[in-house]
Amino acid sequence: MPRLLGIGDNTVDVYLSQGTMYPGGNTVNVAALSARLGHPASYVGCVGNDVAGQLILQALRAEGVDVTRCRQVAGLTSWSGIQHRDGDRYFVGSDAGVQGNWTLTDEDLAFVASHDVVHSSIYSQLNDRLPRLRVAAPVLSYDFSSEWTPALLAQVAPLLDVAFLSGGDLSPGEGRDLAHRVAAHGARVVVVTQGAQGALALTGGRWYTQPSVPTRVTDTLGAGDAFITAFLHRWTSHADVPAALEAGAQEAARNCSVNGAFGHGAPIPAHHPALS
Repeated sequence: MPRLLGIGDNTVDVYLSQGTMYPGGNTVNVAALSARLGHPASYVGCVGNDVAGQLILQALRAEGVDVTRCRQVAGLTSWSGIQHRDGDRYFVGSDAGVQGNWTLTDEDLAFVASHDVVHSSIYSQLNDRLPRLRVAAPVLSYDFSSEWTPALLAQVAPLLDVAFLSGGDLSPGEGRDLAHRVAAHGARVVVVTQGAQGALALTGGRWYTQPSVPTRVTDTLGAGDAFITAFLHRWTSHADVPAALEAGAQEAARNCSVNGAFGHGAPIPAHHPALS
């Protein structure tokens, strides 16, 4: 059973219209959702010593995620303010807080090497340390989200086994062009998710497509991370890209019925900066 490590970003998603905050962040979500799928999972990152930091650590422990190498330091935990309008979400402010205030040590790298797959993201503030992670990680995965730049693709893609990109605003042809560019830089498997259009993957010169799975939507936050989680576990276990795409689509649809990325909502503290 593949053991997964999420390393890097964390945040609390502050739902201003609900008065509730949820633990989140791409690599936190992938670790927590891996554990929910029954796989051993760990998370390494840095949170503040505030209520939000406690919420993230408590939620991960409750899901069975190993957080023994997490740092908790004095300061503000990363947050993203979210409003909802007609069922859609939009972001209304954020602060990265202390999440980048830690050093990757030799002990961390030994911990990395004890996992089967390691996942990081564009939000993790680890791009300069990815070459060291590449050496330690048996399989290295990275989410570019929709905020990639050509320079970042050229820097990071050569290090990756699996590259994920969000292309909900792209046409199918544009999604293929993007995947081809990332593969040309050296990523072994490139996956472009395109919301209701489904997803596509390119590996070894072969294309695969996957339609989205119809579902009743409560909250789309975390659906993309659920896709990544299921894809990684199916692909690392069986090297079957079509089956991994289908698993990802199914898990993304299921996750749309959950508030927050994986639940564990808590009241927003009265003094939280998102409220101002």
